Amino acid sequence: MPRTIWSGAISFGLVTIPIHVASATENHSIQFHQYHLEDMGRVRVRKVCDLEDREIPQSEIGKGYEYAKDQVVAISDEDLRELPLPTAKAIEIQAFVPLDSIDPIRIAEGYYLVPDGQVAAKPYKLLRQALDRSSKVAVAKYAWSGRERLGLLRLRGDAIVLHAMRWPDEVRDPAAVDPPNETVSEEELEHALALIDSMTQDDLDGPEFTDTYTDALAKIIEAKREEKPLPDAPEPEQPGKILDLMAALNESVQQAKASRGEDADVHELPKKKTRRKQPAKKTAAKKTTKKTAARRSRSA
Repeated sequence: MPRTIWSGAISFGLVTIPIHVASATENHSIQFHQYHLEDMGRVRVRKVCDLEDREIPQSEIGKGYEYAKDQVVAISDEDLRELPLPTAKAIEIQAFVPLDSIDPIRIAEGYYLVPDGQVAAKPYKLLRQALDRSSKVAVAKYAWSGRERLGLLRLRGDAIVLHAMRWPDEVRDPAAVDPPNETVSEEELEHALALIDSMTQDDLDGPEFTDTYTDALAKIIEAKREEKPLPDAPEPEQPGKILDLMAALNESVQQAKASRGEDADVHELPKKKTRRKQPAKKTAAKKTTKKTAARRSRSA
């Protein structure tokens, strides 16, 4: 069972569901520390008081807000737990909405909501089944770590998951990145859709969705520990520079289908129409005729 990081209740109208909150994800990345390379001594970050010029133990460290210069207000964890907000001790559901009505950019990390004891089992299951039957998600407010947040409650298997959500003013306007304003032809769009179709999968369980970076890093660490040569790095493929967008789309479709063992059945590129050039001799003769006519006109 994951460690409980918060305890409270889900407030669903007049229904209260006591719950524990546990992280729904875990980090498998290889972690590094800082070392002095000359003697491999551990380099640590020490917390020193500016006024006393000495290292301070964690037991003497707390939060504070700088109200003005040389004026700091100390805020304890107990102060934060006793905030005059209903959301300080409860996840208050505000509304139910379709999931596709929420911009995914606002959805952040996830937590499992675990019913706290037998008294919470039935209302927890009621909310879970109601979310399932309605095909909706719940939007709630809650307060953790000194700030109030929006949250998204959805189902994952038999569990209810709480996702932290960003407030609307925390998401920047996409106009800030100045999206390009280009014209795309219908034919280019059809080829792009063909590429999407050839790369469509039913799930994300394939080998291409495994963490190969961590595996490669583990091999390097093991080789250095045993003082063996480092594993050879594979040469990255250098695709030819394709300047024609249609050709790039077709080539991408063929590669995607070939990787799945499918026939690369794609539309042939339309041949570009070129203007027929007249023979050089006729053009020269025509110019000569015009020049002769012009001379006669001047002499007349």
